[in-house]
This record gives sequence, C-alpha cells and structure tokens, in this order.
Amino acid sequence: MLTSPLDLAQELEEEGYLIDEEAATTLFLALALEKPCLIEGPAGVGKTQLALALARVEKRKLIRLQCYEGLDINKALYDWNYAKQLLRLQLAKSEEWDKIKVDLFSEEFILARPLLESILSPEPVLLLIDELDKSDEEFESFLLELLAEFQVTIPEMGTMYSKTKPVVILTSNNSRDFSDALRRRCIHIYLTYPSLKREISILNSQSPELSERLTKDVCEFVARVRKLPLQKLPSVSETIDFARALNALHKEELKYDELIGTLSVLLKYPKDIAKLEERLKKWETE
Repeated sequence: MLTSPLDLAQELEEEGYLIDEEAATTLFLALALEKPCLIEGPAGVGKTQLALALARVEKRKLIRLQCYEGLDINKALYDWNYAKQLLRLQLAKSEEWDKIKVDLFSEEFILARPLLESILSPEPVLLLIDELDKSDEEFESFLLELLAEFQVTIPEMGTMYSKTKPVVILTSNNSRDFSDALRRRCIHIYLTYPSLKREISILNSQSPELSERLTKDVCEFVARVRKLPLQKLPSVSETIDFARALNALHKEELKYDELIGTLSVLLKYPKDIAKLEERLKKWETE
C-alpha cells in the first residue's frame, strides 16, 4: 500500500523508472482520489513507460488501448460475436423470437474490447489509453462516461459498472487539445525532457555498463542538440540508444569527429541529421 509520494517514487525507481517529486506527488494524488490521470508532453519523454511501471508497482494487469485516427466503439469498447449469434439462431428455429433476442444480446455473445475488458475484469487492472490525441473528438466525448463514473453503456444491454475500479492513465503528445469536459475529469501531469542531471541518472540506471565519461558526454551532447530547431527532438529512449551505439563502437568518450554513421540512431529525419552535421562543424572549432 503506497502511503506517500516518496513511497511511490521509490517503488517506481525499483521498477526502473525515475520520477521527479512534482510528478510523483500528482500521480500519488490521482491514485488516492481514484481519478484518471492525463499525462501530457512531447513524444519520447516516458509517458507510456510511467504507466507500464505503475502497473507493475500496483501489481495490476495492464490493459492497453492504442489510439489512432478513426478509432471507434467496435474497436475500443465492444463488438458482437456474429458467428456465435448466427449459430444460436440456427439452433433455435422452434423457439419464440422474444426469448432468442434476449439471449443474442447478452454477455455470452459480446466481444469485450479494452475499455469493456477493464470494466468487467474481476481483478484490479490499469487501463492505459495511449496517445489519445490521435483519436477524434467524437471518441473523446464517448470516453467521458467511463472517466467520470467508471461505467459504460451498451445500447442493447444497458449500463455496465466496474467490478474493480481500474486505475486509468491517458497519454497525449499534444498534437491537439482536449475539451474542458475531459480535462475536468482528470488530474494532469506534464512531462518534458529531463534536466541534465536527471538524464544522467536515467542513463546510469538503464545502461550501467557505460563509462562515466561517455554517459556525461552523451547527455551534455543531447541537451545541446535539443536546443536546435529540429523537426523531432531526440527522446530519452533515443539518448539511451545513442549512448549504447557509441559503447558498441568501443567509445569511452564522445568526440564530434567520430560520430559519422551514428547520428541516425539519435535523429530520425534526414534534414535533422544534415542540420546537425552542419552544426557539428562549427562546434568542432569552438
């Protein structure tokens, strides 16, 4: 049982996730108040990883809904097992329609998607609604009942209530804003790129095999790169991959003139790589 934000931060650290005091306090309050938690921030700052680590800390089954444009109820909440319904009809030709109709639209014939699965689960779960900003406003409105009451309404069956109230985590990369109605139902955390000191700690935690000099050099280099006007700034996970790539090349420290072929691990767009290569020529002479 988590008794304080510090307790939560320590538990998360044991699961390999480093969280600052402010975010730990906000997340602790979301759990204590049994409110959904909306985690926003740039891609790659650890929003999804925080949810995964929390599921392990809370010892809850993880149910994940990956959002995308065009996501609808049939993929997110439920669908009907039409083949099984058809078989029921074929085996019940002599029965009255009213009786058959009740059977057809019952829990036996429903296919539970992630949202309904989290409501029906007999064991505690963590529901991760990942990258909600990729879905449309209609789907966002549909979520309001679940976020407010931990229940869902299926037209053919009525309202279904959660058997064990799920922990709900939503993430967003801020590609679009959300309605006031959704924000009112959530407690909010905004994650951004870590400070130099914290990123060094993260790298030490995730890749302890790296030399102290290489770890420091890489984090300082990435912090400098993030100040450039790039299409996509490097994420924490890309920092880790970049450091591991240099280590695989047996580098004990980072030297600008030895980065040929490695920048594609850190940056994902050719224009960004070209821009950084041009900037490296200036940095080498400084």
